[in-house]
Amino acid sequence: MTDVFLAGIGFALGEIRETLEEAAAAGLLSCEAAALSEAGFRFHHRSAPRTTAYDLALRAARAIPEGTREIDVVLYATCLPCNGNLGSDEDFQRTRDVKTIMDFPGSHLQADLGLESASVIGLNQQACTGLLGALRIGRALMAAEPETERALCLTADRFPEGALYSQSYNLISDGAAACILSRSGGDYRLLASHARTSGALARAADEEVAGTYFAHTHRLIHETLAKAGLAIGDVDWFVAQNMNHKALEILARLLPLDPARIVAPTLPEIGHVISGDNLINLKCLTERGAIQKGQKVLMAMAGYGLNWQCAILEKT
Repeated sequence: MTDVFLAGIGFALGEIRETLEEAAAAGLLSCEAAALSEAGFRFHHRSAPRTTAYDLALRAARAIPEGTREIDVVLYATCLPCNGNLGSDEDFQRTRDVKTIMDFPGSHLQADLGLESASVIGLNQQACTGLLGALRIGRALMAAEPETERALCLTADRFPEGALYSQSYNLISDGAAACILSRSGGDYRLLASHARTSGALARAADEEVAGTYFAHTHRLIHETLAKAGLAIGDVDWFVAQNMNHKALEILARLLPLDPARIVAPTLPEIGHVISGDNLINLKCLTERGAIQKGQKVLMAMAGYGLNWQCAILEKT
């Protein structure tokens, strides 16, 4: 298998920073604020009315420290299908021409960043796991296509105006996150990726989502470790999605893994940034110097669909 490295991370958040209490007062929650507070959430970020998911995507890509030069493929993931299209339903209703609803943000990103040699792949049926799905596909492309040297993996979503900002007992933020996959080196070597889907639970209620989380995540993680030739004891860091910290404590006992190794450092400040949590948390830990050379990092995410995805990295 070709060595593939994760080279740089950028992210962007909605401009409006609100406390949990402010979100509750504005009627933006579908559950009690006290439950979200007990889960560890303090703030979240919403986009200004004129800010689109594409605006967030462009900001995240431009925030990658090493830039986005010489990209061969853009893997653009969205959780909400409406964010995978810049077209107008009003224009379609007026003209009845379907090309008005095929205005793809990945194409705009390729042009706006000047990535003339890059092709675009859009992902929009993997929910919150889309960014890890982009890493998986990017690594597979590099193994299959010797000419693919660098990939831009990106996820961007913002909720529609008037949406509730709590889902499955998590406080949501609008945002985007991006990184580079490269053959030529980076901060982390991508050792393995894996995914699971349980389509029979595609329309699961919040309680059903919570109830199935542990069994599927346990299986996902151990299957991913097997792909990498590792055991759970080899994991130095589990960089988690921003979700109820009590659920992560339960998962730690099931794996089993020292709870101190499961970290979500940005959870109180930014909430659950849909598909971006893993990368944003990884960037935070990297900048702190917390992860040492040779250490193994596991990232896992669950999402509607129901989908689960996992990736294992090694610090270079």
